[in-house]
Amino acid sequence: MFDTKKKRFAIAGAVAAAAITAAVVPMGMAVAGHTNVVLEADLTGRAEVGTSNRLAGDPNGRGEAYVFGVDGDPTTLCYVLTVDKVGTPVAAHIHEGAAGTNGPVVVNLAAPADGNAADCLTEGEAGKFVGDQTVAEILADPGSYYVNVHNAEYPGGAVRGQLAVER
Repeated sequence: MFDTKKKRFAIAGAVAAAAITAAVVPMGMAVAGHTNVVLEADLTGRAEVGTSNRLAGDPNGRGEAYVFGVDGDPTTLCYVLTVDKVGTPVAAHIHEGAAGTNGPVVVNLAAPADGNAADCLTEGEAGKFVGDQTVAEILADPGSYYVNVHNAEYPGGAVRGQLAVER
């Protein structure tokens, strides 16, 4: 089910990144293809980490996230986020933390209220990057970060997925 959505939103994200790149690259300067890595995360309720041995996230929930930088702009991070089979999301974040551990929020993402969200965020943008985390740090060490989506039923996180270089 996600394959069609995934492709559509990945294309939309790539188009958004290309538009931003075109806006920041001076006229006459050649850009020969995308050089930033694309990170992905498969989101599931089973990946959420709670304080007990019982399932912390939504057992039916699932989703996918794609995170990538913008060529020529090392301070901008773009993402495409889709979720399914979860109650209406109220928040989404990138957290710092290894698989199996919880960690602090480092980037606030748009809640995918209709199941989809996508945007590009720039370091220093009010309310988006939390603390002193940089785009370069996230892209360089994706395994140290995860994406999760919260809703009213699962305020600690309905679905979660560790970032990794796209397969």
